[in-house]
Amino acid sequence: MTKPKFREHPVAYVLQLFGDVRPGEAGTVLLMTLDVFLILTAYYLLKVAREPLILLHGGAEVKSYASFGQTVLLVFVSMAYGWLAARTSRMSLITSVTLFFIGNLLLFWILGLRHAPIGIPFFLWVGIFNIVTIAQFWSFAADIYTEEQGKRLFPIIGIGSSVGAVGGAWLASPIVRHGTPFTLMVWAAAIFLVALGVTYVVHRRETPKEKTKKAEEPVASGNAFAMVLKDRYLLLFAGMVLALNFVTKTGDYVLDRMLVAAAPAHALAQHVTQTAYIAQFKAHYFQLINTIGVVLQLFIVSRVIKYAGLRAALVLIPIASVGGYATAFVMPLLTVLFVGRVVESSLDYSLSNTAQQTLWLPTSREAKYKAKQVIDAFCRRGGDAISAGVVWVGVHWALGTRGFLAVNVCVTIAWIAFAWALGKRFAASSPNTQADPPVRVARREVRREADLPSRRIEDAEEVPGE
Repeated sequence: MTKPKFREHPVAYVLQLFGDVRPGEAGTVLLMTLDVFLILTAYYLLKVAREPLILLHGGAEVKSYASFGQTVLLVFVSMAYGWLAARTSRMSLITSVTLFFIGNLLLFWILGLRHAPIGIPFFLWVGIFNIVTIAQFWSFAADIYTEEQGKRLFPIIGIGSSVGAVGGAWLASPIVRHGTPFTLMVWAAAIFLVALGVTYVVHRRETPKEKTKKAEEPVASGNAFAMVLKDRYLLLFAGMVLALNFVTKTGDYVLDRMLVAAAPAHALAQHVTQTAYIAQFKAHYFQLINTIGVVLQLFIVSRVIKYAGLRAALVLIPIASVGGYATAFVMPLLTVLFVGRVVESSLDYSLSNTAQQTLWLPTSREAKYKAKQVIDAFCRRGGDAISAGVVWVGVHWALGTRGFLAVNVCVTIAWIAFAWALGKRFAASSPNTQADPPVRVARREVRREADLPSRRIEDAEEVPGE
């Protein structure tokens, strides 16, 4: 396909600044960008709301330990999601899950106004909400786009994710200043409902373009956990996500512990309550992370993936993490760790997130909706749970800040190894079809079937010359 011309396709032409958009693709990619923008805005409102509720009613240790509870719950959530996906159409699945979470939010709002102790339950719920809804969006995106389209368009859709995170963090600060954390829940519910409407519009636009009725059919049945364990590609993916989230969660714990220790003095100096100080600190923290993330997503991510390749994109983030934690190990100060976490999280929310979603493009539809929930939900929170175990041991053994940072440096090295192996496998399973003869590509795809069962194998009968 040719590049869009300004007179014929002005919107697609302008979007060329951020990624490779072809004629006829601008409308859906903008709607998908809006959709994920709304989802992330709602999530960051809830993320700001949960911080004072959990930190002031349990502390940094309880927040870390609660991740184990999220992991246990996500085993059942992943199984329930897979069961529902095997019995409903794509849009029915998304609608039922979205309305379920909106109903939960309204219930938390009512309980909060009645001064019920919802800190820990809400923290557990937000972790599940975040994983399931965002994974569901990217499953939908990987389902409506081909592998070739996804590689070009996911960096643009990711802009909505980064901007939404910024929007949620900026919007949360004035709301919590003039209201309460519970007010954020109502705002998030309303925004999430609008996001569902946008998803429905995209579904109606793209369904007629699909060659089959797959959008109206449930995915194939089967155990999602077994699917991951039997597929080396998915198993490497799971290992990388496990290591990534261990490092992130442990880094968050150390930062939170320093923050809670500093809160009384800083709150007194600023003449605010500790709740307000922590909420505003977190809002500023998220604002900075996501502002940098937006810039990276706008101008850097698509170019790194296009010119350096997906493997380089996957490895760059843990390399930056090693540098940040090693520096904090030498100088264990709140400001130093703050800067390191901002850099790591900015790269994670932009470059790493887009690269990880691109990894799902060559997989089957069953993997996109079922195995993705296992990896994005269970494995992600599994890393958090392992981190919680290390925190428990470290607290009881009086492990200091440097001890936790040293553990993070070691696990980050394992993260680099997983990322490198996964990127290599992705490159091997995604040949450049433009540079290879069609028959050779088809035969190569068939030979890989036993090695990568989750990959969609092209039908050799449709390839000219076979």
